[in-house]
Amino acid sequence: MKTRNLHPIVLLISVIFLAAARPEASKSPLASERAAADQPAKQRQLRIIAFGAHPDDCEIKAGGVAAMWAAQGHKVKFVSTTNGDIGHWKEAGGPLAQRRKAEVEKAAKILGIETEVLDIHDGELMPTLENRKTIVRLIRQWKADIVLTHRPNDYHPDHRYTGILVQDAAFMVICPFFCPDVPHLKTNPVFMYFPDRFQKPNPFEPDVIVSIDEVIDKKLEALVQLESQFVEGCVSGNESMIPKNESERAAAHQRVRDSFRRRFAATADEFRKELIETYGDEQGKKVRTAEAFELCEYGRQPSHEELKNLFPIGERKN
Repeated sequence: MKTRNLHPIVLLISVIFLAAARPEASKSPLASERAAADQPAKQRQLRIIAFGAHPDDCEIKAGGVAAMWAAQGHKVKFVSTTNGDIGHWKEAGGPLAQRRKAEVEKAAKILGIETEVLDIHDGELMPTLENRKTIVRLIRQWKADIVLTHRPNDYHPDHRYTGILVQDAAFMVICPFFCPDVPHLKTNPVFMYFPDRFQKPNPFEPDVIVSIDEVIDKKLEALVQLESQFVEGCVSGNESMIPKNESERAAAHQRVRDSFRRRFAATADEFRKELIETYGDEQGKKVRTAEAFELCEYGRQPSHEELKNLFPIGERKN
């Protein structure tokens, strides 16, 4: 563009217009962060944070994809929004909370991820402003690309309120003057739901189905670390369920593995059509175990293809 003999005001407007027309020249943090988010998922390290109500929920719902993400070099963190201190038929309080924290730390080591347990009593989580700020800060500190959590119509109040708190954070994480002590995110994460069986007011409708066959043994090994829940029976157990020796413990661990393997196989069977659509007919029919996730209407709304690329689906039908 020639600028000779232009009036100074016209020249200034022309320069501003040209700068605006060339966003690649922008050095602003907003532009650079959005450009990073627009890169194909396979070309950058993703950061994923999952919120479960208790020290076992994330491990059950997303332990497979977490292990797969971690193996690909992405960063994953599980957060329990309560400490699980009433989740047992015999123990309670501080000793149980410490035990359950130690259990998920063992599971996290197996999965290759990070974990955190918030110091909120089991059964007492409420959707307060203070808790909303806690969730917002955690998502920001992790610089999350993807956030996973419960749907807000789950059976347990801690599950429901965890879902509500994460939903409430889905806009606030990008608001500069909400929790200004932690820098806000320039790009909103993608928010996803765990599956559940509840039909009212609306059933779970998966947007992503992932085969976890390649990590199923690792996930099952992580789950057997949560002995207070799956070996000893959680709140409905009894003394007879506590192993008396290593032989009984090994047998109990195998029962846990078998039970969960059937559970994740049932997920694959339930969503076989979607698996075939994702992986193709031949491969989709062979998937034995799977995890499923639903896109939340809040947060960033990726295209169908981008959403698939964000998850560790691997080779699949084009």
